[in-house]
Amino acid sequence: MEIEALKRKANALRGDVLRMVTLADSGHPGGALGMADVLTVLFYRFLRHDPLRPDWPERDRFLLSNGHACPILYAILADRGYFPKEELWLLRKLGALLQGHPSTAWEIPGVEVSSGSLGNGLSVALGMAMAARLDGRDSRIYCSISDAECQEGQPWEAATAAVHYGVDRLCAILDWNGCQIDGHTKTVMDVGDLAAKFRAFGWNVCEISGHDVDAIVSSFDAFLGAAGSGRPTFLACRNTLGKGVSFMEDEPKWHHGALSPDELARALSELGVVLPR
Repeated sequence: MEIEALKRKANALRGDVLRMVTLADSGHPGGALGMADVLTVLFYRFLRHDPLRPDWPERDRFLLSNGHACPILYAILADRGYFPKEELWLLRKLGALLQGHPSTAWEIPGVEVSSGSLGNGLSVALGMAMAARLDGRDSRIYCSISDAECQEGQPWEAATAAVHYGVDRLCAILDWNGCQIDGHTKTVMDVGDLAAKFRAFGWNVCEISGHDVDAIVSSFDAFLGAAGSGRPTFLACRNTLGKGVSFMEDEPKWHHGALSPDELARALSELGVVLPR
């Protein structure tokens, strides 16, 4: 998919996210909107996967450690054909396939790991990357983490181990939006310059705007080109919470919350998304 098509696709997926959360009257829309551009580029241009064979052994893996942002992952998986799109409109309903955090217990096609308890995903991704190397599989492992997640200790243990073991098929994607449920991260617990910290740990670091599609493409190209370097890659994506919707952008209250019907109509208008009749 080319650059302009990727931009249009990301906005359409944002529209799906907002509809899902509004219908559920619950969810985490802000981070999902902010991550839309990065994950659209990954799933429509770089990730090796097959919706008809979600358990294909040679596939690349994507792990959403910041599992609360799952509406964007669900929207992508439905659009790619992992399950019917009608499942999106049942988000968080009792007994429905798609719940508020990804879970392998529900056997959702395309979901690689249960997540939502922050801090665990990068360690799981590291284990997957090391297992792929032991098995001789040409799989790459991508893991999304959040900046607030880095307030915890376990991601730093994984960051150290990934360098020590030279796991160059591992790519961490940082959702660096400066917001968490209690406010801005600099107020709650300042995580500092995360790009500089991962660089100091020995990772290959690309610091980019998470909404510059050209830069995102170049960064994933750099990761692919780093195979054999013996160093994992860290994409530090400066994202905006609630990207594309003026009243949601950089507002921590939209980390979690549902839109009213009027707010949904306004948001879709700003995104240029027209609902099907």
